[in-house]
Formats: sequence, structure tokens, C-alpha cells
Amino acid sequence: MSNPVEAFNAYRSKMNDKILADNNKVIKRIFNLDTNAYAKGALDVKTKELLGLVASTVLRCDDCIKYHMETCYNIGLKKEEVVEALSIATLVGGTIVIPHLRKAYEFWDALEANN
Repeated sequence: MSNPVEAFNAYRSKMNDKILADNNKVIKRIFNLDTNAYAKGALDVKTKELLGLVASTVLRCDDCIKYHMETCYNIGLKKEEVVEALSIATLVGGTIVIPHLRKAYEFWDALEANN
């Protein structure tokens, strides 16, 4: 079985390169806006990433959850902080979020196993 973190990042990078190679102005601006939205501002980066994780979980986007989980891990958030954010997401999103919560836990374990 391949490393889930490496597999996710390789696929994401490959497909983002393919998408951006089409040079569509709207798509490029959306990608840029997404990047800039998570930069430090009135809110710090950790808070913004947790907000992104909660929104992604409530919206049930597994790729987005993985992206935010990895960023949270890389910027030094503790598992307890991430789990607390995921608990809010589960409260807001309801029981339909639980399968995505399972995947989030599994991905966090993979992140820890990589280091």
C-alpha cells in the first residue's frame, strides 16, 4: 500500500499543474485567492487553517480535509487542537460528517507516521 500522504500530494500537484497549464484566468485567480485567503491577516494562520478544516469537514470534501489536515500538522498544531476543531465541525455538520471524520483521523495518523 502506498503512503497516503505522498499519494495525495502527488495527485494534487499533478492535477493542479494540469489545470493551471490551461491558463484560464478565472481558475488562476481562484487558486490565487485561495492561497492568499490563508495568509496571516487579522487572524493568524493557525486559526485560518482550523476554520478551513471545519468548513471543509461540514461541506464533506475529503480532499480539502486532507489539505487542511496536512497544513495544520505542518504549521505545528497539536492533535488536540485539530480534534477540537473537528468536534465543532461534527456538531455543526451532524452525523453525516462522521465518515469524513474517520478519514480525517486516518490521514492524521498517516501524517504522524511520516515523521
